[in-house]
Amino acid sequence: MDISKQIAQELGIKETQVINTINLLDEGNTIPFIARYRKEMTGELDELTIRKLSERLSYLRNLENRKDEIIRLIEEQEKLTPELTEQIKQATTLQELEDLYRPFRPKRRTRASIAKEKGLEPLAETLLTQENDLDLERLSEQYLNEKVSTIEVAKQGALDILAEKFADDPAIRQAVRQLCFDKGYMVSEQKASEDKEDIAKEFTMYFEFREAVKKIPPHRILAINRGEKLDVLKVKIDVDPELCISAMERMIISNSNSPAISWILEAIKDGFQRLLFPSIEREIRNALTEKAEEHAINIFGKNLHSLLMQPPVRGKKVLGIDPAYRTGCKIVAVNAYGDLLKTGTIYPHEPQNNWDESIAVLQSWVDEFNIDLIVIGNGTASRESELLVADLIKNNPSLQYLVINEAGASVYSASDIAREEFPELDVSIRGAISIARRVQDPLAELVKIDPKSIGVGLYQHDVNQKALSTTLGEVVESCVNYVGVELNSASVPLLRYVAGLSASVAKEVVNYRRENQAFRTRKELKKVKGLGPKAFEQCAGFLRIADGDNPLDNTAVHPESYELAEEVLNLAGFSVDELQNPEKLEAIKEKLKILDPKELASKLEAGEPTIRDILASLAQPGRDPRDELPPPIFRVDVMKIEDLKPGMVLKGTVQNVVDFGAFVDIGVKRSGLVHISQISDEFIKHPTDVLQVGDIVDVQVLDVDLQTERISLTMRF
Repeated sequence: MDISKQIAQELGIKETQVINTINLLDEGNTIPFIARYRKEMTGELDELTIRKLSERLSYLRNLENRKDEIIRLIEEQEKLTPELTEQIKQATTLQELEDLYRPFRPKRRTRASIAKEKGLEPLAETLLTQENDLDLERLSEQYLNEKVSTIEVAKQGALDILAEKFADDPAIRQAVRQLCFDKGYMVSEQKASEDKEDIAKEFTMYFEFREAVKKIPPHRILAINRGEKLDVLKVKIDVDPELCISAMERMIISNSNSPAISWILEAIKDGFQRLLFPSIEREIRNALTEKAEEHAINIFGKNLHSLLMQPPVRGKKVLGIDPAYRTGCKIVAVNAYGDLLKTGTIYPHEPQNNWDESIAVLQSWVDEFNIDLIVIGNGTASRESELLVADLIKNNPSLQYLVINEAGASVYSASDIAREEFPELDVSIRGAISIARRVQDPLAELVKIDPKSIGVGLYQHDVNQKALSTTLGEVVESCVNYVGVELNSASVPLLRYVAGLSASVAKEVVNYRRENQAFRTRKELKKVKGLGPKAFEQCAGFLRIADGDNPLDNTAVHPESYELAEEVLNLAGFSVDELQNPEKLEAIKEKLKILDPKELASKLEAGEPTIRDILASLAQPGRDPRDELPPPIFRVDVMKIEDLKPGMVLKGTVQNVVDFGAFVDIGVKRSGLVHISQISDEFIKHPTDVLQVGDIVDVQVLDVDLQTERISLTMRF
């Protein structure tokens, strides 16, 4: 197989792009680096395409290695033929390959292998010739011996051999597999269990459930799998056996007049019921699960990307509240840079009910630290804490508040990272700090938390955890490198996601910074222990130094292109030093706008994509792409679910996007659901085609169920 050509066809790109990108990957370059700084070589492939290319490259290389291994294994059995070798070499999927290997795979003793030990394989092969003149009784008598006492024993042994042969045949397996997929149904029913009645309530809709295999959506597959795992559902694939048996008969029977047909038909039926269908059922269930998990992980990744890319709320001094009842609300104050100023606990709710005293404490903190924004976690007692803050704001008209998803705060607070940051503080106080900081810079704070704990997925605990971790790690890496990292303030958890930096090297970067006050240039990175030339090449362009010696260090221009950037600035009539002069920036930006990238590339003998990127970077030194997104909705008053009425139009924030719709925070205790059918007047395949986490949207209330606290919303009005 020509892997480069195969990938080029699959992705719809040029083979040269694939070959160059494979070479870059094989040289140890990271995907963010390739996407950003090797555009000439890749033909400007974006990061998503490069990741797909990398995944397919890994799969196809594994496929080729498996082919070599299977050929070796069959050759050792002295059963390899030229035809089989060619079939193996032409296989395009692991499933197809394993089907070809199945007849030769070592098995535990089976009915067929026992029959072969008795010497009955020639009888089975003779039956399969389907000749017209076969005398089954006389034929069987030839195989009678000490091990084969009767004709019936001989017959059964031969049929066992044929049944296994049919079940292992690659073409038959593929035909039956396809039939079961096209015509089969996934069926589930309640599994009676008195001690699991509470758990079972969650799966009521699957107690008498039947849906076509080829149509069942991913989230229902995962829900059924969960119910089966919890032992409250019985699940099977249901298909008309006659459909499959008839298909097998058409593939196996070549002479319907042969006396052997009656025996062969028995073998076909037995092979299907006892061997083939149970195996195919497992394969289909596994394939459906794999596809559903891949889909769920993909949606989780999209939601996580949107969450991490939320715009930072800059320049605001924040008071964070981690709400609770009996143990009190933990409160912290942080300055505009996230530095901890003060910690405390108030007890406004049951059982203490120190409402007025709590208001007084909050007011004193607002006055002492000139607080601009109060951030409340959305956990237990969140609604009551909102009322407390609304009460406080009555006398502080410039003060605003925000309720944020606190998912992962408790995970962070008990982590090694939190203990290292705040060794002297209580776990619950650390959680309040996380809540306060994550509005100031969501990316910098959320990278400290295991992505699986951030709470923007569906069935994240039911999918392949290794695949989930890999995907989410790639999402975080992509976001961190897209935004760029301030070298002199970034934490170890943030730095470890920078292209080319491992966790250990990230620690060394911070150690160097502590010992040397601050990095003055990107070149200094070469002095960091363990950070070699390759790591420097990969990471340097993604690290920024705001007040360093070289203004280019505060841009996305890679050090390898500094000379080129200086030439571009000179042609525009400016010097590098003038990038630090705020009065000159507007003039520089206007001049760079009128320069033609194509002409510049030709004049400077450089690649046009690199020139375009340099022009964009020089025009906005220190640029954070997140600043172009709308800020979160700040609130000054509280609404209750009882205040909602059908027809009300509200502004909300998308909190989670799932297969069947999107959950939108509209400022009441529960998020409302915008079902996929209510998102757009036009047909959409999936909610993520239109919405992403963090979007600010206008919604209209459709229905409110106070008993279940379910809110139905629409965007179609």
